[in-house]
Amino acid sequence: MVLGAPGAGKSTFLRKAGLEALKGKEWKFNVHTERSFKTEKRKCVPVLFDLKRIAAEAINIDALIAEEFRICGFPEPEEFTQAALKAGNLLILFDGLDEVPSQRLNDVIESIRNFVDRHHKNRFIASCRIAAYQYHSDFRRFTDVVVAEFDDEQIQRFISNWFRTELDRQAQTAKKCWDLLNQKENASAKELAQTPLLLTFLCLVYDRSQNLPDNRSTLYGKALDILLEEWAAEKRIERDPIYQGFHADLEKVLLAEIAYQGFENDHLFFSEQDLTAQIRAFLADTLDAPKSLNSKAVINAIEVQQGILVERAEGVYSFSHLTLQEYLAALHITTHAMTEKLVRHHLTEDRWREVFILVAGLMGGGAYQFLDHMEQRGQAVLSTQRLQIPIKWADWVTRDAREETSPPAKRSIAIYFALAALALDLILALDLARDRDLALALVRDRNLARARDCARALDRARTYEQDRDLVLALDRAFARDLVLALDRAHAIDERQLFRADILKQFMARTEVLKTKIPSQNASNSDFKAFVNQVWKTWCEVLKLDPDLRNLTTDEIQSLVRYLEAHQLIIQCRKATVRVSRAKWEKIEARMLTLRDRTETEENRR
Repeated sequence: MVLGAPGAGKSTFLRKAGLEALKGKEWKFNVHTERSFKTEKRKCVPVLFDLKRIAAEAINIDALIAEEFRICGFPEPEEFTQAALKAGNLLILFDGLDEVPSQRLNDVIESIRNFVDRHHKNRFIASCRIAAYQYHSDFRRFTDVVVAEFDDEQIQRFISNWFRTELDRQAQTAKKCWDLLNQKENASAKELAQTPLLLTFLCLVYDRSQNLPDNRSTLYGKALDILLEEWAAEKRIERDPIYQGFHADLEKVLLAEIAYQGFENDHLFFSEQDLTAQIRAFLADTLDAPKSLNSKAVINAIEVQQGILVERAEGVYSFSHLTLQEYLAALHITTHAMTEKLVRHHLTEDRWREVFILVAGLMGGGAYQFLDHMEQRGQAVLSTQRLQIPIKWADWVTRDAREETSPPAKRSIAIYFALAALALDLILALDLARDRDLALALVRDRNLARARDCARALDRARTYEQDRDLVLALDRAFARDLVLALDRAHAIDERQLFRADILKQFMARTEVLKTKIPSQNASNSDFKAFVNQVWKTWCEVLKLDPDLRNLTTDEIQSLVRYLEAHQLIIQCRKATVRVSRAKWEKIEARMLTLRDRTETEENRR
C-alpha cells in the first residue's frame, strides 16, 4: 500500500513499477525501516486500474483485467487472464483508493480484499492518500509504505532537469532558482518543493515571474493562471466569433463551477455530454452565446492546449490532477461566499479536507471567521452525552497542571490517554495505529492524530470481539506491552501535564501493577484478570467513568469525527495568509472543551 500526500507521486510510482515489471528486471525501493522491497525474478505482467473509474454496481475485477487485455489485442483475453492469475504472473496496480466515490468505497475495498485473497500468488500494489487511509484493517495482506518527500539533492536535480534549454544554461536559470529557494525568507517555498507536483508548479511560476510563492493556495492560483494565460495568448478560441470574450478569467470561473459541482455530487469523472451541456449553459448565460455553439471545441482546447481536463476514456473526462479540482472547488466556494455551507455540510468528510485547507489559504484576512465557524460546528459532532465525558475529563485533569504548555495541547494529550485507557486491552494489542511509543510530544495536531487513530483502532477492535481465541491472544499481547507502556508513562510525570494529586497516585499504582504482570506461561484467565485489574485501577486513579467502555460503534465514530474536525482547524490555521495571534488564541482556548448553548451564541456574536 503506497501512501503519500497530494502530489507526492503515488500514481507516477505505480506506473514506474509497471514499466519495470515489463522490463523483466529486478527492482527495489528503500523504505524508512531501511529494508528493501523487490519483485521476485519471474515474469510479471502489469495491469493498471484507475479506481475512480470503477462505476459499475457489481465489481468484477477478473472481468476488468480481461477487458484490459482485450483492449491491448490479446487473443482469448478471458482464458489468458485466468491462466495468468492461476500462475501468479500478474502485477495488479490499484491506483487512487482515496478517489473512489464515497458511496462505492466499501464495495470497492471488499472486492479488492476478496480478489487478493483468491489470487494471492500474484503481486499487488495499491495507492492512497495518507489522510484518507483509515481502512488498513481491511488490507491485512498489504505492507504500508510512504512515499518520501524530495530531499535537497532531488529538488536540485529536478530544477536542473526543468531548466535545461540552451538559453537556460546560459542564463544559469536553474542555479538562480535553487539559490533563491535556499534563502531564509523562502523557507516555506522550500517546504513546498519537497512535493513533486508542487515543485512542478514552483518551476512553472518561477519561469514566468522569477518569484517563489510560499503559500500553497497562492502557488496553485499562479500556476493555473499561467496555464490559462498561455492558452489565451495563443488566440485559438478567440478566432471564432462565437467565443468572443471567453477570456482566461472567465474560463477559470467555468472550471471552478465544474470542479465544485463535481465535488458536491461526489464525481471525479464527467461525461462529455454533461460537460458540453454545462459549458453551453454557462456561455449562453454569461456571454449570451447561442445554444447551438460547439462546446466540444472548448473541451478540446482545455484538454489539448492546457492539460487541465484530460480525456481518460472515450467521452469521459476528469481534471488532470485531483489537486487542481480541489483548488478550483475551493476557489468557487471562496468567490461565492459559500464557506458557511462548506462547514455545515462537509466538516467531517475526509474527501473535503484539502478543499478546507485551500479555502483557508484563499480567504486572506477573512480566515478568522472561517476558523471560528469550524470550531463552533465541531462542537455539534459529539452526538451523545456520554461522548462528552472524555472531553470534560481532559479539561478537568489538565486545568491545574504546572506545565507551561497551551491548554488545548494538554487536553489533546489527556484525550489520547483516556482513549488508550478506555480500550487498553484491545488498542495496544492492535499496535495503536502502528506506533507503540506513548512518549507524548507536545504538538497539538500530532496528539489529535494519535487520539483519532486510537478511536479508530477501538472501532476496528470491536469487529474482533466475537473471536474468542483472538481476544485471548490480544490480552496476552497487551500484558507484554504494558511493561513498556507503564515505563513510558513516566513521560507524563516528567512533563507535569496532569494535576499533581492525580500524577502522584497514578505513578504509585502503576509501579504496583508492573509487579503483577503474569508470566508467559500463565493461564488465559490470569491474563484476562490482569487486564481487568489494570482497567479498574486506571478508572479509580484517573477518575475515568467506567461507562466509557460501553461506547457504541456510532459513538466511537462520532468521537473520531470530533477529533478530526479539530485537527483540520489546526491544519487550516497553518495554511492561512494571516490570522492575528489574539484572534487565534480565542479559538484555541475553546478547542477540545465543551460550552453551553448560551456561551456558544455569545462567541458567535
